[in-house]
This record gives sequence, structure tokens and C-alpha cells, in this order.
Amino acid sequence: MDDLMREILACERHVWDALVAGDATADDAALHDGFLGVYPDGFSDKAGHVAQLADGPKVRSYELTDLRLMRFGDEHVLLAYHARFTRTLSHEREEMFVSSVWRRVPDGWINLFSQDTPATGMQVP
Repeated sequence: MDDLMREILACERHVWDALVAGDATADDAALHDGFLGVYPDGFSDKAGHVAQLADGPKVRSYELTDLRLMRFGDEHVLLAYHARFTRTLSHEREEMFVSSVWRRVPDGWINLFSQDTPATGMQVP
């Protein structure tokens, strides 16, 4: 794992850790004001992503595997991976594939975009 992958993975884990801790402030700090999330239930902006933490933690535990990083110049990267996680109100483990776009900013990286695709095993047509 190279330095850039370690750096971006730490940023991505910061978002997941905010979901585990119910830390809306940390979630807000990680997301760009123009953030777009694409999820199985629709689109979300930054406010919607942060608002999900108003009632506390949403994730009990998580694991990120099969990491892949694509560079788009010096300022942007896409991190794609397989996530296994358990929600706070469930004991059922869920799996999804995630793609997350990050932009370099003066003090690190900020998340511009995220898409979650449930791991159903169904073939794409």
C-alpha cells in the first residue's frame, strides 16, 4: 500500500468512524459543501448525509477490503472498495461496493462524491 492509498484510506475511515461515533461534526468536516451521495434510496447532499447522525451512531462496526485507487491528476482521486458493516439497530451484516471521490485541499482531502452499491451478486445486464 503506497502513501497516497494510506492517506486516502485514513480519510475514508474518518467518515466511517463518524458514522460509528455518531459524530456529525466530524462527518461535516470531511464532506465538501457540494457533496453528492448516490445511494440505493436516492441522492443525498452534505446536509442530508450529516443529518443522518442527528439521532446518534448509524453503524456498529465496519471492515473495508479490496481497496482500489484511481488518480485523476494531482488534485483528485477515486477510492473504490468492498465494505462489510453492521448497522447500530441490527445484528445482520451487510455488504456493499463503494466509490468515493476525494479532492486535495490545503489541509488534506475533502470528500466530493460517494456511491454505495449493495453487493447482491446479481449480474449487470
